[in-house]
Amino acid sequence: MADANQRAVRLVEEIREEAGSDARDVVISGCIGPRGDGYIPTNAMSEAAAATYHTQQIEAFEDSAADVITAITMNYAEEAIGIARAAERAGMPVVISFTVETDGRLPTGQDLRAAVEQVDSATSRYPSYYMINCAHPTHFENVLIGGEAWTRRIRGLRANASPRSHAELNESTELDIGNPAELATHYAQLKSRLPQLNVMGGCCGTDHRHLEQIAVACLPLFSS
Repeated sequence: MADANQRAVRLVEEIREEAGSDARDVVISGCIGPRGDGYIPTNAMSEAAAATYHTQQIEAFEDSAADVITAITMNYAEEAIGIARAAERAGMPVVISFTVETDGRLPTGQDLRAAVEQVDSATSRYPSYYMINCAHPTHFENVLIGGEAWTRRIRGLRANASPRSHAELNESTELDIGNPAELATHYAQLKSRLPQLNVMGGCCGTDHRHLEQIAVACLPLFSS
């Protein structure tokens, strides 16, 4: 695992060099996934167990050119807390990205605000910021109310192309790419509501078409 992670980081380093960019322009993220199914929080770990479990991978990134740890598709707070603590011990910044169901809640039933506040409370706000991934904007935009203090901790989105639920996507036999332009409109609306959003990408079902539309829709909001 350590070798695979370090080779992945070296690949991104090479791409960065070929593009003529440097470390000031391109941040390399060492990504960590959940221990179990990203959609189903079974066999949940304690905070301490999660820190122990994820330490090896974090240490592999620590010994590479990775600039930050990003924990993707987190579906319960205790695993996120463990990762944040392990990253802090390694002296690396960390980003926590939660996934939610169609009701805007984590698969455990915990609401997003409570999850963010639980991690921040347990780690003295160690995560650099939070993201949401592997869910369509229609699943969570109603809980991201501008002006609420906790929403200022959300700075990144990696949404699914499809508005289908996790269960429906699991049963699907065909890739649902949704509507790239419509997805981009949701991103722009969220950016207008939450101006601190500055990390934007795509998750399940997305490709260059979605990213192009997101860029077209959102770039004017960064310069305004």
